[in-house]
Amino acid sequence: MTENKSWYVYLLECADGTYYTGITTDLQRREWEHNNDKKAARYTRARRPVKLVWFENQSSRANASKREFEIRNLKREDKRRLANI
Repeated sequence: MTENKSWYVYLLECADGTYYTGITTDLQRREWEHNNDKKAARYTRARRPVKLVWFENQSSRANASKREFEIRNLKREDKRRLANI
């Protein structure tokens, strides 16, 4: 039996004003990891603290990964608009 997990695509704003996009099944845990843990992406470890500014739910990891790719390829201004910043 497979577990039906919700996947999230998220956007973090880093201390230097840049953005980081990722996917996870637990937004609160992942934001904590980005700010406090060695499990954080190398990019965010060097730009702490980070703040979750946007997320959306996806039905599968595959869909989340596709959406993450789309968002990573957006221009900075489009990411700001997405997060209403």
